Amino acid sequence: MISQLFILSSKGDLLISKDYHGLPTSSSAADGLYLKLSSLPSDQAPVVTEHEGGHFLHTRHRGLYFVIGVRPDDSPFTYLDLLNRLAALIRDYCGDLSEDVIRLNFALIYELLDEVVDDGFIQTTSTDVLKNFIQSDPVITKPFSLLDLSSVGLFGAETQQSKVTSSSAASRPVLSSRHPQGDQNEIFLDVIERMIVAIGANGSLLKADVQGELRLKSFYQNCPELRIGLSEEFCVGSSELRGYGSAVRVDSCQFHESVKLDEFEICRILKVLPPQGELTVMQYQISDSLSTSLPFHLFPSLERDPGSSRLRIYLKLRCDLSPKSQAINVRVQIPVPKGATSVSQDLSSPDQTAELTLNTQSLSWNIPRIRGGSQLSALFKVMRHQEPEVDVSGCLSLPSVLDLPPLNLSFQIPSLTCSGLQIRFLRLRSERPSPVHTWVRYLTQSDSYSVRLG
Repeated sequence: MISQLFILSSKGDLLISKDYHGLPTSSSAADGLYLKLSSLPSDQAPVVTEHEGGHFLHTRHRGLYFVIGVRPDDSPFTYLDLLNRLAALIRDYCGDLSEDVIRLNFALIYELLDEVVDDGFIQTTSTDVLKNFIQSDPVITKPFSLLDLSSVGLFGAETQQSKVTSSSAASRPVLSSRHPQGDQNEIFLDVIERMIVAIGANGSLLKADVQGELRLKSFYQNCPELRIGLSEEFCVGSSELRGYGSAVRVDSCQFHESVKLDEFEICRILKVLPPQGELTVMQYQISDSLSTSLPFHLFPSLERDPGSSRLRIYLKLRCDLSPKSQAINVRVQIPVPKGATSVSQDLSSPDQTAELTLNTQSLSWNIPRIRGGSQLSALFKVMRHQEPEVDVSGCLSLPSVLDLPPLNLSFQIPSLTCSGLQIRFLRLRSERPSPVHTWVRYLTQSDSYSVRLG
């Protein structure tokens, strides 16, 4: 039985709160729980957290914390699935999932929660069922112009042609049949891969994992069977290569229960009857066996500025993608020693920005986009309250470097998968009277991409 359910922002703000025992979630309780959750590594699996005598489960989606309070003797798996489905429902009805989306659509989300959970008991999480009861209309946010990058071409047709859809298509809500957009025959398939990388202080690769998924989004009802053709040389585990092309080898693979696999072994084809809304068709994982090189290499250097209390941080960021590719929303989060008060910066281009956040003791270097094969640099001078410990050479002493946590890099790379997985086709089993438009998107992004300083 559910006692509480709430959503926290990446900074710990209480966005949505529902209590099923008559005791509303206080901001102080949410703040305390956020401190515990935010201290967990970003690649750690969801866990049960004890806080103020309660037991809480959480998942993270787009930087948001979905948290649920349960009894100690409840099984966690059902509630973890509920949190994941709740995130998918928000995307279905609001078109996207972000802090701004939740703030603008809080009335709709509370209406969803009233139908999904009644008095602490789960009722339904089906988009098709819920749309008969949800009356609120979503507030559409202006999507980030990811597809406006004409040279990127984020969406491609089923045969990898240059056919491109509008920038708002993938972030449009799945509306009910009373809305005009609810009758559009469109299917979107996202191939999303998240990288978990750890690099040692000497530049050696310590860890390189990839977690991928095929996420299907359908905009109309009663869709016939959809056939998804994967790369012909898609291998799971130690299965033998068949010589059909470039190999895509994954360590493990999981499919949604509705997916039919009778053609998978021979033809690498998945068959599914997509419901209206969003569905994760397949999930896969690669551990320490990437067939491609890392997209970024970061070279940090820290030293004391002679004759002052300033700490000099010099960074060189190299993008090892193909010159035809580019990364967007690149952000380097740099830890700074205790006592930092201000920072001066020397960046390699005017569109870059930097910001010092004192409460997290970190410095953010923000890069809107960087093309493959290019290299950027930045020099930061951080003022401190007191002198750092230095050795006779004027550099930071070993304990000072080791005390700093790793650098973290976040990014998005459209139109690319680091595994090499490609979608050969999306085909419907039967013809429909009106045209059906199918789109494929590829996206690689960071989940945890860290570089140790010492």
